[in-house]
Amino acid sequence: MLYWLFEYIDLNYDIPGTGVFQYISFRAGMALIFSLLISMLSGKGIINMLKRHQVGESIRDLGLEGQMGKQGTPTMGGLIIIAAIVIPALLFAKLDNIYIILMIVSTLWLGMIGFADDYIKVFRKDKKGLHGKFKVLGQITLGIIVGTTLFFHQGVVIREKTEVPLEFVSTDEILELDGVVSPDSPFPVQSVKSTKTTIPFFKDNEFDYSVLLSFMGEGYERWAFLIFIPVVILIITAVSNGANMTDGLDGLATGSSAIIGVTLGILAYVSGNVVFANYLNIMYIPNTGELVIFIAAFVGACIGFLWYNSYPAQVFMGDTGSLSLGGIIAVFAIVIRKELMIPILCGIFFVESLSVILQVSWFKFTRKRFGEGRRIFRMAPLHHHYQLKGWHEAKIVQRFFIVGIMLAVFSVITLKLR
Repeated sequence: MLYWLFEYIDLNYDIPGTGVFQYISFRAGMALIFSLLISMLSGKGIINMLKRHQVGESIRDLGLEGQMGKQGTPTMGGLIIIAAIVIPALLFAKLDNIYIILMIVSTLWLGMIGFADDYIKVFRKDKKGLHGKFKVLGQITLGIIVGTTLFFHQGVVIREKTEVPLEFVSTDEILELDGVVSPDSPFPVQSVKSTKTTIPFFKDNEFDYSVLLSFMGEGYERWAFLIFIPVVILIITAVSNGANMTDGLDGLATGSSAIIGVTLGILAYVSGNVVFANYLNIMYIPNTGELVIFIAAFVGACIGFLWYNSYPAQVFMGDTGSLSLGGIIAVFAIVIRKELMIPILCGIFFVESLSVILQVSWFKFTRKRFGEGRRIFRMAPLHHHYQLKGWHEAKIVQRFFIVGIMLAVFSVITLKLR
């Protein structure tokens, strides 16, 4: 909203400094600062409110060290995260940008599903929370909304050529380029609808989902949504549930999400900047530069919440926060066409989910085969395995952060490592 306000002031009153709101970098910085302030300043008040209403976590005794000491810790702190993301995004992003709209809708949608789950656990005293089928139904519905929008919306395009003459570059892009583009550049620009995505590690690193339907003959591209939308649903469901499983130790999901968010911000900036996209020889996606503002708010919200969520936690995010964080990461990666990088970038979420799948599958198989269920890990998700090995909770979280940073750096260098 402030973008248009200051644009109007700049055009009509020519007040010095008002033109700075045209720059994505400035608005991203402001979004980061505001999200930090909102989460840190409002956090204490919201925590006290949750305590007054006795919105405390019910802990199931799993025999883990220090676990029962967390009984009664306020939960549903994800409300802090959602507010710290959405408010700065509404203030500093361009709200006519289809990608920003999708991100805000995704945040609120999964936030409502998580809130319903936490509400049932806390106020109805049902530890199972929202029935699994309703959670999955909500995630599938969001996947359909996101997939359908990205496939059919006319504003969602990629550009095959990234070296473009100045007259083909938008005002925002010119401001971000700072005069790098030459007006004598001979290359034409071609915006096309496409279901292409990026494959890490490959030189010609683009894959088109529609190719899977090439057996249908001429015009098969128009049916690509039959592949694309289910892929979107799968990714959103998997990553949001992965973040939910990771949220088992103080600060683990929050800090891991912040690391992932910084990386996604870098990827969004280079994908939405014509010069960097050309230099790196990657897909240029017009208007995705605006997403840097949203992800800056996301990172600020995570870091601000970590102030209260780090060990020993004063508040838990609950499903209200964890489902939202995972969903935001998934939708963001899909929008910037980097979803195939998720197993690397979100390696912590991936391994946590995989440990649960392997543990449950192996237990069921051995029980059927040998009459007695056996385990691969001492406990799943994986962070509980290390707790039972005697590692302190804070040490586990710090080491997971180190691994997360390594994976984030590795994800960034895949832009050149092919």
